Amino acid sequence: MRISTVKVSGRELAALYGARGLVLIETINHMEQTSWSTELFELIRLGELEQLTEWYNIGGKEKLARLAGIPFEKAEYAPLYRHPRKIWGIGMNYVKETSELAEVNPEEEPVSFMKPDTTLIGPLDAIRLPVAAGKIIAEAELGIVIGKRCKDLAEDEALEVIAGYTTTIDVTASDIHARNPRYLTRAKSFDTFFSFGPQLVTKDEVQDPLQLEVKTVLNGETAYHNHVYNMKFRPSFLIAFHSKVMTLLPGDVILTGTPGAVVIRDGDIVECHIAGFEPLLNPVRE
Repeated sequence: MRISTVKVSGRELAALYGARGLVLIETINHMEQTSWSTELFELIRLGELEQLTEWYNIGGKEKLARLAGIPFEKAEYAPLYRHPRKIWGIGMNYVKETSELAEVNPEEEPVSFMKPDTTLIGPLDAIRLPVAAGKIIAEAELGIVIGKRCKDLAEDEALEVIAGYTTTIDVTASDIHARNPRYLTRAKSFDTFFSFGPQLVTKDEVQDPLQLEVKTVLNGETAYHNHVYNMKFRPSFLIAFHSKVMTLLPGDVILTGTPGAVVIRDGDIVECHIAGFEPLLNPVRE
């Protein structure tokens, strides 16, 4: 199942992808006499996303195909939601070639950082370049959305707590970070420095996340690409590792690292492409 958040009459509402357009949860509730939450964060927080996915897979998909919904070309997307409790980021997580994985030090740990939700924007929202911050870079990344409260997971339990996957763009003031590694939080935390959406793909739609290919695209040209299987720390490890640090909550987001970063300037368009996902695009503005 694929779900987005769209802007409708000043509200931001969850909608499912149907054969003929985006169908609001409000519409499904009316049709099915259900009372599912109409916002994606609440669907995840309350555990209703699993119920909705089950409905979709046992006949809901066919029912949606008969509804017109919001035409895809007219949909105005918002971020998937505005206020995740936690946004974890991972740095320097890909190797270029699979053979390099054998050389990774087994004592190495993920480069982790956190971002505030004030960084968060959605599809086609502008990434704003801060005044006097120097060089700014953008990175396309696979995002993991946590679906269940969890703590102290084993790695083989981790995939069970995933709600789904999405496209994300992480932005960094790299000159600030270069001055001192301790400045990473500040370099990552300017407003508009995290884009999120337009589509959550539930985990049942992704048979093997390790086969996903992630691309950083700048002005229509692919700058970097790589597959998730070339991560030093793969999704299940990242979830288990961070669950031992703190309780993970429904709606928490883990950015998994990038195949490569691009320098962005006023007038650019930066994109995250993941095979089989709706791409995420953001313009860049001074």
